[in-house]
Amino acid sequence: MHELSIMLEIVKTVEQSAAENEVSNIETLVLQIGELSSMIPKFIEEVYPAAVTGTILEGTKLEIEMLPAIARCNACGKTFNAVAYKGICPECGGKELKLLSGREFNIKEIVVT
Repeated sequence: MHELSIMLEIVKTVEQSAAENEVSNIETLVLQIGELSSMIPKFIEEVYPAAVTGTILEGTKLEIEMLPAIARCNACGKTFNAVAYKGICPECGGKELKLLSGREFNIKEIVVT
């Protein structure tokens, strides 16, 4: 489960940012995860308590926002949810796409008190 090692790195990043900005109380950590990301939200939620134990994030709330997999058809230019349409353009049936979003894994927000 690579989610734990990724979350440990996220915790380090947040702690560094908190120190640089003289923040001592964090309420919520908001992550964005793309629909096609290799990160599985359920596993992120499961490992979060272990990853934050003994850190500034201990006792904080984790929020996850899912980002849709948006693609543009190379043939007709239509943008659509690639997962919902199984990689086939609903406008022209084209299968050559450019993925515009959906692979992200970002720290969106650190809510402080």
